Amino acid sequence: MADANDAERRAQRAEGERSTGGGERGRGDSASLALRAGALATTVIAAGLFALACAHLPPQQLDDLCGLFAEKPEWLAAAERSRERWGVAPSLSMAILHQESRFRAKARPGWRKLFGVIPVGPASSAFGYGQVQDAAWSDYRDRTGNRHAQRDDFADVIDFVGFYSDLLSRTADIPKHDAFHLYLGYHEGPTGYQRRSFDQKPWLFGVARKVSERAEQYERQASACPWPQRTQVTSAAR
Repeated sequence: MADANDAERRAQRAEGERSTGGGERGRGDSASLALRAGALATTVIAAGLFALACAHLPPQQLDDLCGLFAEKPEWLAAAERSRERWGVAPSLSMAILHQESRFRAKARPGWRKLFGVIPVGPASSAFGYGQVQDAAWSDYRDRTGNRHAQRDDFADVIDFVGFYSDLLSRTADIPKHDAFHLYLGYHEGPTGYQRRSFDQKPWLFGVARKVSERAEQYERQASACPWPQRTQVTSAAR
């Protein structure tokens, strides 16, 4: 009888050991799955952050509109939408953005300096691709209903350039193909342009000429780009 009881106890202990070992294996499998899931999630997040960072990188082909839009095809689509909405050629809008930020999403102006040495704050509230100040951006969002527009979002900013050029055309009678005067108005605002505040800034005329020359350069390039929508992207229908 004692032998039978001993045998039964040994069998129970063996069963318990098997059960315990199975539990440990189960826990090990669960931990392994959790580690793999965590690694996958980390990879997905890192890929998303990398893609976001790349989306905000400026293009390499700053002087070639064909190459620039080939590098950033989503910018071409945004530029075309802006042209359709506001009647401003992408070559002109892109020339303004080149001047304002060299297509840098987070561009800011330099800092004001006390006694020419001590930084005391940004020179203005200008920010983003178009160096748009707070008040002008707020006005754009109110008038267009694009309440979530961001100054570091290219599609929003090139739409703003079209909107602002259209505003200058209507309020200051500047033709939408006149890059020189549109840039003066872009820099000074409709009221400043009408008051000819740029006359007190002779350096600004040189900048406006550069924008006009770049707009012409971009326009020549656009007319030869191998785009299916080439005739729409250029300003031939001014």
